[in-house]
Amino acid sequence: MSSSTSHATLRYTAMRIGIFVGCLVVVGLLTHFGVVPAGVGKSNPIWVVLLALIISAPLSYVLLRKQRAAMAEQIAGGVGRAKARLAANQSQEDEVQAAKSQAEPRTGSA
Repeated sequence: MSSSTSHATLRYTAMRIGIFVGCLVVVGLLTHFGVVPAGVGKSNPIWVVLLALIISAPLSYVLLRKQRAAMAEQIAGGVGRAKARLAANQSQEDEVQAAKSQAEPRTGSA
């Protein structure tokens, strides 16, 4: 695995959380100063979090394109290795079953 994709999932997740936290701070400040409505009653924290999620999703989609591609490459490589191990294990089991069936004497009734 190359060094560019060795920690791609961790890097993408950290950057995604960073964008969300940045949006959360900005939306919190905007609601505090009255630029954005603060919600109804005690719904202010929920409103701020939902608004930050809605803003951070398209931002991360655009800004983290390369990191997402590297993460997909890392995951695809892991899935490929897991499939290869599974196929190797299945072929070993098939060989054992074939050896057992050849070693057992057949009993037949006439």
